[in-house]
Parts: sequence; structure tokens; C-alpha cells
Amino acid sequence: EERLVESGGGTVQPGGSLTLSCAASGFTTSTYAIKWVRQAPGKGLERVATIDSGTGPSLTQYADGVKGRFFISRDNAKNTVYLKLTALKTEDTAMYYCAINGEQPKGPGTQVTVSS
Repeated sequence: EERLVESGGGTVQPGGSLTLSCAASGFTTSTYAIKWVRQAPGKGLERVATIDSGTGPSLTQYADGVKGRFFISRDNAKNTVYLKLTALKTEDTAMYYCAINGEQPKGPGTQVTVSS
């Protein structure tokens, strides 16, 4: 069974940083493009970052609102995809999920709360 489990969320002050992890099982992370999405209270899912498949240098894409602040990366040896969040803003508060690109999130998600 292909499975992704998110972790690493927490509560930080504006301007702070967090690194989220997306651990894969049942498949290798080099096989698929992986995306991070988020859902803020009362809102729909928003894609924030995508990293392509493969074992070489990876192409990445970001939503306009997080470019230059969020950074997606992959460690195929650990079968894990990461999302580093920097310069966090209160509007980044959301539940964050990872998923195989083209699929809906299936994991538990990890909560990020940005508050002073």
C-alpha cells in the first residue's frame, strides 16, 4: 500500500521557520512527483509546492504566495520529501498535507500555526 505520512508541524511566531517531513512507504519517492498542499480553516485545498520525480536534480514549483519562503526537497535515501517553511506569516496557518501529484491527500496532515 502506498502511503505518505506528514510530520513536523507546530506553533511558531511570525517570521519563524519549520521543516515539514513527508515519509513515504510502499513506494520510492523517486517514482512520482510529490506535492505539498494546505488547507486553512474554512478554505479549500491550496497547492503550495511540487517536486518532480527522478533521482537527479529535481524541478520544483511554488505557489506565488510562498515563493522565496518555502523550499521543497527530496531525500530518496530516506524516502522522504521535505518542505522548509521560512519567514512564516499568520496567513500560512493551515493543515499541511503531502500527496502524490495528481492524487488527493490521504495522510493525517500536520498542523502549522503562526501566531504571536
